[in-house]
Amino acid sequence: MSRAGRRSRAGAAAAVQLWVTLSCLTTAAEAQLTGVLDDCLCDIESIDSFNTYKIFPKIQKLLERDYFRYYKVNLMRPCPFWAEDGQCSIKDCHVEPCPEYSKAANNTKEIEDCEQANKLGAVNSTLSNQSKEAFIDWARYDDSQDHFCELDDERSPAVQYVDLLLNPERYTGYKGPSAWRVWNSIYEENCFKPRSVYRPLNPLAPSWGESFYKWLEGLCLEKRVFYKLISGLHASINLHLCAKYLLEETWGKPSWGPNIKEFKHRFDPVETKGEGPRRLKNLYFLYLIELRALSKVAPYFDRSIVDLYTGNVEEDAKTKALLLEIFQDTKSFPMHFDEKSMFAGNQKEAKSLKEEFRLHFKNISRIMDCVGCDKCRLWGKLQTQGLGTALKILFSEKEIQNLPENSPSKGFQLTRQEIVALLNAFGRLSTSIIELQNFKILLKNSR
Repeated sequence: MSRAGRRSRAGAAAAVQLWVTLSCLTTAAEAQLTGVLDDCLCDIESIDSFNTYKIFPKIQKLLERDYFRYYKVNLMRPCPFWAEDGQCSIKDCHVEPCPEYSKAANNTKEIEDCEQANKLGAVNSTLSNQSKEAFIDWARYDDSQDHFCELDDERSPAVQYVDLLLNPERYTGYKGPSAWRVWNSIYEENCFKPRSVYRPLNPLAPSWGESFYKWLEGLCLEKRVFYKLISGLHASINLHLCAKYLLEETWGKPSWGPNIKEFKHRFDPVETKGEGPRRLKNLYFLYLIELRALSKVAPYFDRSIVDLYTGNVEEDAKTKALLLEIFQDTKSFPMHFDEKSMFAGNQKEAKSLKEEFRLHFKNISRIMDCVGCDKCRLWGKLQTQGLGTALKILFSEKEIQNLPENSPSKGFQLTRQEIVALLNAFGRLSTSIIELQNFKILLKNSR
């Protein structure tokens, strides 16, 4: 046989092997990401269908409206747990510098990566004068009370409104030790994991596969739920980064789209030694928790006294009508998570555990001030506050049931910030599940 013929056969064999490998990876992923979720009676397929046809189109439409597109946040709060590494000197840089890229660094590629992260991580703070004037009027609609999250001091001069539509959550290049430090602090110190259980510095690296999770089986339901919520939030954020990845940048115009290689690195069952499907199942579990919170809080918004105020009476009425329609859809879901199974034991022990649960979550919200990339910090703080608001709702059922129709309630109130965070956080989860469906299709087509 000629050399060209041998090369041709070798190439064909390699192509067949690649096809078989991709087929096995896709089949394995689908086999592990199906069926009923642990600790609840809901299956993944029902969530996919419900989210795709009922929730996703409406929630996207809602989040484009003025009430939900502006989020008030302080991106200048110092990290309360470790010293900042300083600020880089690059113009318009709003992220923590990459300490490993000092002036003595000789690796041009690393320096370029750091500069790119600085640029992509900067927050677009553009606001119209009309919007700025409206915000002053909005302030009188804000209330305060006890919260699960460490809320920003809205009187601080560092607090600013950010237009979420101008700052989509996507890949920024923020990675490495600085990012790992944040997630490791969350997992190691706040998720009830015993220190005897080893986890590598990089939280995305596979540890011991299935054996890593043996410790979870010995935890009570409440602590298992806590870990799943944080893992689900982490998975959701990573899905957004994979789906809106910087593919190329020409003439100063970036091109964003799905990155299959990055998705497989974070979620493929083979590359992650079985952890990827667990992470994605936790995303579905988190979706269920926030979906349940939306269905439970509906009576709060049903009251005529609750007004999603922006100053435009007609638009405000349309916004509320769409929100109530979404609440009706959430209540129609037949397989909700039963939060009554949590904190249901001895009253004194349940109260103590509930407080521990709340303090752990509040601590995680404070860790978000240690995120070095401004855009990542923005979405981290928003999604953490959204989940905290969902937990507050689930643990306030009696207060919500006893709300007066025509007067404010001292027992249960939601601030504008909590409402905006709650719906945007759920919108992120809804988007994650849609993006996951898209990646499944891309993996099938890549075969």
